[in-house]
Amino acid sequence: MNKNICITLQYDGGRYDGWQKQGNTEETIQGRLEAMLSKLFEQDVEVQGSGRTDAGVHAVGQVANFHVNTVYGPGKIVEQMNRYLPKDIVVTDARIVDARFHARLNAKRKTYRYRIGTGFARPVFGRQYLWYYPAELSVEAMRQAAAFLLGEHDFTSFCGNRHRKKSNVRTIESITIEETVPVVGDGEFPELVISVTGNGFLQNMVRIIVGTLVEIGEGKRPPEQMGAILAARDREQAGATAPAHGLTLWSVEY
Repeated sequence: MNKNICITLQYDGGRYDGWQKQGNTEETIQGRLEAMLSKLFEQDVEVQGSGRTDAGVHAVGQVANFHVNTVYGPGKIVEQMNRYLPKDIVVTDARIVDARFHARLNAKRKTYRYRIGTGFARPVFGRQYLWYYPAELSVEAMRQAAAFLLGEHDFTSFCGNRHRKKSNVRTIESITIEETVPVVGDGEFPELVISVTGNGFLQNMVRIIVGTLVEIGEGKRPPEQMGAILAARDREQAGATAPAHGLTLWSVEY
C-alpha cells in the first residue's frame, strides 16, 4: 500500500553539510534519511523537508514527508527509523497524511531560535548550540531594530545567495528577544534567545538578521538604520552572518 508519511524529527547539525542532499558529500540530513529509508523499504524513497537548514544548523521540529509502499503503521515506522538512523538524528513522530501533502509547499509558518551566550564565563555544556559572544548588548536597541523587519518585505539585504533569481519577498510575523540565565551547578550563564517566526526564510536569512542585531546591540549601528538596510536590498549593507551552530529550526506549522 502506497502511503504518504509525514515525520517530525530532531537533529544535531554539527557534523552535517546541511539538510539538502548533495553530490559531493554523503553527510547531509536528507541524504542520510533517503539512504536509510531506501534500504529499509527496499525501494527508492525521496524525502521532502519543510526547509533546507544550512550546514551546522540544528532542528528540534523539522518536518518531512515521503511516499512509500509499506504495511507498516506510523508507530512501526518511527521504531524502525530510529533503529537505523545515526545517534544525532531522531524521529519523534510519524503519521499518514493525504497523498497531496508536501512538507515544504504546505508549510504556513516556521520558527527559528538563535541563542547567544553573553556572560563572562564561557559555557561548557551546550556550547555547541549557542554563539558565545561576551559583549554588553542593548536588548532594547535590538528590539527597536527588529520591529523594522516585521511584515512583508523584500529581504534581499538578508539573503546569503547573491545570485538568487526568485522572489526574496517574505513575511516576518514576530521577532522576540528574551534574556535568560541558565544555571549549571554554581555557574550562571546569561543568554539572549532570539526567536523569528515567518512564512519562509531565505538562505542565511535568520543568521544575517542576528548578526545585524548584534552590531546594533553593541552600538555599532543605530536601531533606525535597520529600516535603511532593509530598503537597500543590498547584502553589503547588513551585518555579518552569525555562526550556524547557534541556530535551531524550532517548529513548522501547517
